[in-house]
Amino acid sequence: MEILWYLTAPDGPYPWNKNGARKIDYAYMQQLARGIDHLGYSGALLATGVHDTWVLGASLIPFTERMRFLIAVHPGLLSPTLFAKMAATFDQFSKGRLLINIVNGTSNVMAANGLHLSHDDRYAHCDEYLTVWRQLMAGATVNFEGKYINVKQAKLGLPAVQSPHPPLWFGGSSEPALEVAAKHIDTYLTWGETPPQIAERVATMRSLAAKHGRTLKFGIRLYVIVRETEQEAWNAANWLLQRMDTESVATIQRMLTSGDSVGQQRMLEFHGGKIPKNVRDLEIYPNLWAGLGLVRPGPGTAVVGDPKTVASRLQEYADIGIETFIISGIPLIEEAYRVADLLLPLLPVSRTNNQQVPTSVNIPTWSSRTQIGALFPKENAEPVKEGNLG
Repeated sequence: MEILWYLTAPDGPYPWNKNGARKIDYAYMQQLARGIDHLGYSGALLATGVHDTWVLGASLIPFTERMRFLIAVHPGLLSPTLFAKMAATFDQFSKGRLLINIVNGTSNVMAANGLHLSHDDRYAHCDEYLTVWRQLMAGATVNFEGKYINVKQAKLGLPAVQSPHPPLWFGGSSEPALEVAAKHIDTYLTWGETPPQIAERVATMRSLAAKHGRTLKFGIRLYVIVRETEQEAWNAANWLLQRMDTESVATIQRMLTSGDSVGQQRMLEFHGGKIPKNVRDLEIYPNLWAGLGLVRPGPGTAVVGDPKTVASRLQEYADIGIETFIISGIPLIEEAYRVADLLLPLLPVSRTNNQQVPTSVNIPTWSSRTQIGALFPKENAEPVKEGNLG
């Protein structure tokens, strides 16, 4: 397995509410990146949302040695030629540690960025965009005139370290999205649906890719709530549920239902936008909890349990064909250490020879938000109100 963590604001004990959100600055991101780098994770996803992913990722290269940067990119906000130059530069400066997550976004988010294309047009645009980009990364001089992309004598002046290009990752659930992924993408990402649903998606994507003479790798984005015992894990999930106030849930659900993301609609079906009375009312599959989807854009499911149970559930996904897991907990820093201590030693994590997972990590037990706030000031913190947070 490859196990990536999450390196994206917002963060805090319950960051969907201003009372539980921390002030995230550059020092905080450095601390998180250093932890990911030395704890044994394969890399981190830098999702779209609060910070610019290229600036954030490039600024953290000097503070890391091994972790790979999965940089989220919106096609259409950069020309494919400029995108190729940025990718090659980042790949060179990081010594081949760049991964690229192609995010087509939703109509409302992309309109806010000045891109006004319908759902299906965004994927048709992406098809042309990646066609040009892949040719540029392979060293070709490109002349391309399509419906959306028109470049003349485009050429990349420097090669990337990874050949023919840094790997492309991509998530999308609609038919146009699946076709683009089958044609261009190296790793197809899905959000945390149940294992039977994921098995069906993997089979579909393998069939579509075969029509293009290609094979794909597969990844999944999940939250993890792991504790020494199963009861402690569900208590932690319930602690989060009790802090999902009606106003925050309503605000986020209005944002999510206004978009045209098919994958997001599939996530919404798990909970219906309603806060349950009992935490396990949203257990949609053994130890798979949909509660975080009430307050988090994008993937909203978490694997909940003791270390052996969580490892077993991840292995169930791996047996289906999932090779890469992008996981995270709340808050990011504390949970990165907790997961490294309790869970990673039970998983066959792919690492370079000089990466080791600590066998003993002293994790403080946070008994209250006051203790956390003493270490991580959150003055002027505000919850995120929009954006695709991966």
